[in-house]
Amino acid sequence: MKEIVPCKAGRRTVAPQPPAPAIEDFGSGHWRRLCRNAVSGTRAGVNPLRAVIDFALPPRCPSCGTIVAADDAFCEPCWSKLDFLSGPACAGCGLPFEVAGDDMLCAACLAELPPHDGVRAAVAYGDVARALVLKLKHGRRIGMARTIGRHMARGAAGEDGAILIPVPLHRWRIWRRGFNQSALLAREIGRRSGHAVETGLIERRKATPMLGGLGRTARARALRGAFAVPSHRKAQLKGRTVLLVDDVYTSGATAGACAKVLKRAGAARVIILCWARVLQDHVDESLALGDGSD
Repeated sequence: MKEIVPCKAGRRTVAPQPPAPAIEDFGSGHWRRLCRNAVSGTRAGVNPLRAVIDFALPPRCPSCGTIVAADDAFCEPCWSKLDFLSGPACAGCGLPFEVAGDDMLCAACLAELPPHDGVRAAVAYGDVARALVLKLKHGRRIGMARTIGRHMARGAAGEDGAILIPVPLHRWRIWRRGFNQSALLAREIGRRSGHAVETGLIERRKATPMLGGLGRTARARALRGAFAVPSHRKAQLKGRTVLLVDDVYTSGATAGACAKVLKRAGAARVIILCWARVLQDHVDESLALGDGSD
């Protein structure tokens, strides 16, 4: 018997190639790293070129842009606003608990277990967490994937042999945006954790509307038949643990739809790995702003 505990909260159309991100889309941190790497092969000692780079392109807080001491570091006010999720949580949806315990479920998961095997979020949804996602997802600041992925990589620990699969976008949305932010995050996590990244094991075959403002039934209807695993790739999933990478976990509708398809194709476990987990007091705000999965 699971225990309920109190919570904190016909004709095929081929899409054209996506446009390449503009130079300014990468952010100053990206160009700072390129410039520093370009002079890193010089002799040891004081390098005047690196001093010039540090002066012209100082590291800045990813959230507010204040000059900080190191790349990917937050300023003190922004760091204090990040709520890192490392305590006890629901084994089903990752909702934080006030008390510890193994395999405990929240009331919602007791009523209906999610189709995945848990949610591992780096931080709780909030102003700073949302700012980074918006810069990456809609501001085309793809350098943010390095900062976000650095913290998400901790969730991949202890899963030897697991594969990282980003939540896919429909080809038309990739064309409009130019990239899949979940794929960028997966690659950064893979680089840090050593896990293999597979971007073609699940496809988004139906364009779906933004899920913000839709009820549970409407979300399920919108996502019906949206995802599929190519038949020739199913063997790669047999008995494997999948770390499904997404940016924000809000209602769990998109993650759940992907998990069902992956498990039907043979995956043994599907764990959601995300940057921010929306808590109860921010659900309506996140849905209204469309901060969840595309």
